Amino acid sequence: MNKVVANASEACEGIESGMTIMLGGFGLCGIPENSISELVKKEIKDLTCISNNAGVDDFGLGLLLQGKQIKKMISSYVGENDEFERQMLSGELDVELTPQGTLAEKCRAAQAGIPAFYTPAGYGTEVAEGKETREFNGKMYVMEKAFEADFAIVKAWKGDHAGNLIFKGTARNFNPNMCGAGKITIAEVEELVPLGELDPNEIHIPGIFVQRIFKGTNYEKRIEQRTTRPRS
Repeated sequence: MNKVVANASEACEGIESGMTIMLGGFGLCGIPENSISELVKKEIKDLTCISNNAGVDDFGLGLLLQGKQIKKMISSYVGENDEFERQMLSGELDVELTPQGTLAEKCRAAQAGIPAFYTPAGYGTEVAEGKETREFNGKMYVMEKAFEADFAIVKAWKGDHAGNLIFKGTARNFNPNMCGAGKITIAEVEELVPLGELDPNEIHIPGIFVQRIFKGTNYEKRIEQRTTRPRS
């Protein structure tokens, strides 16, 4: 039951060039900072990354983009990263834009072992091109397939040695849906406690969905867009 590994380096063992990786987070909120830094250090190439967006130019997945380590991004939002925009418009980066709710459900479906589902999102748009459509009760739906990923990497607030996880506030975002949605799930946490110390009623993700867990360090927790107003 002890799934603890020493650090990000040990957690990321087995990740190779050409693999498909899910990464939790929304903007810069709740991203697996330590694991991303490790992937940058390993200089792994040709990755397909599934994430809501790609961070900013000098942080988060933006660091992997800087090193040309990402071949394809599957995202729902790409507006805060100039390098992402440059690579996409130049044809250097393959981009698959997905409605945000569909992205979340494609993760959840993979987690639950559901191969595909129908959603009205995207019907009649480029999102539906080449996909099966079907009518239910007079409304048209698009069939979306669940994601297939080699690794899912998430960030949680607290975890225990068995991989049970608790997320905090909006840092929860896509992280719970990605747990168990890859062949191997890596969780990095701010606080790692022995088994039995977490209140079972507060656990968001049971350890059955997690294969490796480690305590992260030196979290910057940057704010993607700081918006302020003058004091009155």
